[in-house]
Amino acid sequence: MAKLTVDEIRKCFELSKDFNEIFDVFEQALEQRLDDIELYRQLFWNHSLAPDELCLFGGKLAKEFPQLSYDVYMWLASIFEVTYAIYDNYELALEYYKKAASVRPAEPDPYLDAADCYEPDLNIPPISVIINFLKQGACSVARPTTIYQRLAHFYDICGNDEMSMYYQRKAEEQSDPPQSQPPPKE
Repeated sequence: MAKLTVDEIRKCFELSKDFNEIFDVFEQALEQRLDDIELYRQLFWNHSLAPDELCLFGGKLAKEFPQLSYDVYMWLASIFEVTYAIYDNYELALEYYKKAASVRPAEPDPYLDAADCYEPDLNIPPISVIINFLKQGACSVARPTTIYQRLAHFYDICGNDEMSMYYQRKAEEQSDPPQSQPPPKE
C-alpha cells in the first residue's frame, strides 16, 4: 500500500465501511507515528465498527502512544456510553472509565462520567460497582467534593440513609471555605 497522507487516513477512518481497509490504514498511521488524537477520533466515531473492533484499535493506540492513553480511554468510554447504549454497553463504558482512571487517578472526570452513565431502571452498571469506583476516586482526587456528592446520591438510591448522610457531610466539609484565623498578636 502506498504511503497515505494524513487527510487520506482521516477520510478512510471517517468513511470506510471495510474493517480490513480501516485496519491497514490504522497500521500505516501507527507506522508513520501519527499521534494526533483528533485523527483517531474519526476512527472511533466510524459507525461501521463494532465495540470489540473499537477496543482493538483503542488498545493498540494506547500501547503505541502511552501519552494518548487517557484521552483514548475517555473517548472510547463516552462513545460506548452514547452510541452503544441500546446494547447495554454501559458496563463497557465503565471499563474504559476505569482504564482512564488508572492512567490519571487524580483526574475527577473518569469517576464523575462513570457515575453519569448509571442507568437506574436497568441497574447497569451495577450500583455497587459505581459506588466502589467513586470511593476509589474519592481517595485519589485532590478535591473530592463532587465525588462525595455522587456517593451520597447513590447511597440515597440504595436506601442507605446513614452512608448518604455521611458522604453529604464530607461534601459539605470539603466545600466550606477554611476559616480564616486572626493574625497572631505581636
